[in-house]
Amino acid sequence: MADRHSALGEHHYSLTSTWTGNTGSGTSGYRDYRRDVTLHVEGKPEVLASSDKPFRGDPTRWNPEDLLLASLSECHLLSYLHACTTVGVVVVSYRDTASGHMREDGAGGGAFVEVMLRPEVVVAEPSMIEAAERAHAQAHEWCFIANSMNFPVRHEATVTALPE
Repeated sequence: MADRHSALGEHHYSLTSTWTGNTGSGTSGYRDYRRDVTLHVEGKPEVLASSDKPFRGDPTRWNPEDLLLASLSECHLLSYLHACTTVGVVVVSYRDTASGHMREDGAGGGAFVEVMLRPEVVVAEPSMIEAAERAHAQAHEWCFIANSMNFPVRHEATVTALPE
């Protein structure tokens, strides 16, 4: 089950990660296996994943870094749409070109140091632009994923209105 709700407002999520990269000798050597993984959540399409190409992964599959960035972008988008509805802003289009910066530590690990979201929003009327711009701050406060990170998640939003 992907999401179980409790009476206290707690949510529990589960998925299955299955390594599918055994080429016949398991992990007998660093170069002897593929980094292919299938992610499965009951009732949803499977996601084919791998490590990023510099880490011997398959560049045609989603990697953990892609998925983290996607989670932050989608969480802000969904929180933003909700924030807009609470202040009477009608969003007619939303597109985010998000980017993240990860730094290796030289000892085999590393961490993201920043994510930048760049939402391009179109609202129904020019009178809604100011409230739509402010709604990004509310969305950031509401985003569960951004609030779980130990690095800055910033946004540089552009809000325009449909032509009159």
